[in-house]
Amino acid sequence: MNIISPDRLLAMYASGVFPMADGRSGPLLLFSPDPRTIIPLEDFHITHSLKKTWRAGRFDIRYDTCFERVMRECAARDDTWISEEIIRSYVLLHRQGNAHSVETWMDGELAGGLYGVALGGAFFGESMFHLRRDASKLALIALVERMLDKGMTLLDVQYSTQHLLTFGAKEIPRTSYLRLLEKAITQTVSFSD
Repeated sequence: MNIISPDRLLAMYASGVFPMADGRSGPLLLFSPDPRTIIPLEDFHITHSLKKTWRAGRFDIRYDTCFERVMRECAARDDTWISEEIIRSYVLLHRQGNAHSVETWMDGELAGGLYGVALGGAFFGESMFHLRRDASKLALIALVERMLDKGMTLLDVQYSTQHLLTFGAKEIPRTSYLRLLEKAITQTVSFSD
């Protein structure tokens, strides 16, 4: 089994490319979609009911406490692009400090979360999952708050989905995306505390 080195992964993201496996055990393919979907941080939208859930504080937010488990939960669906090769590659990137998980916990159990890659002022959201209602949405809210607190500027979510559109996601031409990316990765920002 091949593993993508952390340096190679970061070089891919810095050039606007990301890998996905062709199914659970298929070969790795590289993507740079046009249009590209981002969530402009200044336009991030939270529904009234979700704000209420966020304020209720029933979920605990944690970062990077079970990165590999979050990846495996994201992969635990019939149709996945997260192969074992992808998991092992991103776990190495996590150990290096560039891949992160945002986790929602309830009653001491993992309830949902997301993972992605941080590079400069950019965060590349890879996948999310939930075991309890709204758990992945709350992880996304926590991600955006952390990015704003750190002064990060680009939240790349790669492809548009109905779910992401409710948060203010929008498609932009690849050329526009690459300009934003070039600016964001030069920021001196640390996603971690």
